[in-house]
Formats: sequence, C-alpha cells, structure tokens
Amino acid sequence: MSDYYDAFEMSPVPAPGPDAVAPEPFRGIYGMPAFPTIPTSDLAASADFWIRGLGFFELFSIPGTLVHLRRWAFQDVLLVSAASVPAQAPAMSVSFSCVLGQIDSLVEACRALNPNSVDGPRDTPWNTRDVEVITPENARIIFTAAKPFDPASQEARNLAAVGITPPGVGRGDNEAHA
Repeated sequence: MSDYYDAFEMSPVPAPGPDAVAPEPFRGIYGMPAFPTIPTSDLAASADFWIRGLGFFELFSIPGTLVHLRRWAFQDVLLVSAASVPAQAPAMSVSFSCVLGQIDSLVEACRALNPNSVDGPRDTPWNTRDVEVITPENARIIFTAAKPFDPASQEARNLAAVGITPPGVGRGDNEAHA
C-alpha cells in the first residue's frame, strides 16, 4: 500500500489543464499554515509590484510597518518595513501556484514594471511551467503552473520513478487516508 493518496480537495489549486480557471482571490480570515515575511525599505513600491505584477491584493496594512498581501487561499505574504534589503536575491525561493493561463500575463505585467525582473517561463522535469520573478526587495518568487498530465511523457516517467503515479495507476487501497 502506498502512503500517498489524492487529497486535492484540500487545495484551492485547480486540476491541471489548458483551460484551468484560477480561483477567485480569497478574502477570508484563517490561521495561516505558512507564509513568507519579506523585508522592504519601501512598503508602497513593494506592495505596488506585488499587486500589479504578481496579482496579489492588500488584505490589510499597518501604515509604515506591514502590508499583508494575498492571492488565493493559503497564498499569503507579509511585507515588513526594514531599513535595507539584500543587494541581491538569495538562492532560496518561495513558490506560488498559478494556472497556465496566468503565466503570460504575469510575465508581461512584471516586465512592464521592471523589464529585468523575470526569468522564464521554462518547463520543469516534474511537469510544471515556472516563471522566476525577482521583486523590488530582491525576493526570489517562483510562479508554477501544473501542465496537463501526459502518461506517455518524460515528465510522467520522472514522477513514476519516485513513486508518484496518476490516480488509479499502481495504487493500493488508500481508504484509510481519505
């Protein structure tokens, strides 16, 4: 029996596909399971880039101190006021899910705000299309969209090699996990 099971009902991320529709921005208040806190020396400029370039909205702010941004449920970011920011982006990144139909507009919006902020898009060996964005505060942000699953693809073979198979293929009884 596999320890992995389908739990997509927990996620706001839609099933992969060229016609996948992104969920609406989520304005509810919940206990955040994880979120990045990003220092910025210019809260207004950073918030503007995240809103107009990356598609976030301002959930709330504490003037001069903090801006809480969100996209979908569980996609929260806290921008916090700082005296300075790193001179360059770190190797570490934070990833946010999107849908394939959002990739081109995200790239265009970010390049309109800062032409050198975007790298990609590029396809990954794990069946996603990713865009890397360096924000004004030098955070390395990845937007990742699942591609439609092709069981005959190299990506499917890559996933199968680590034990990840599509529903109904090579899986045991997972009723205890549902």
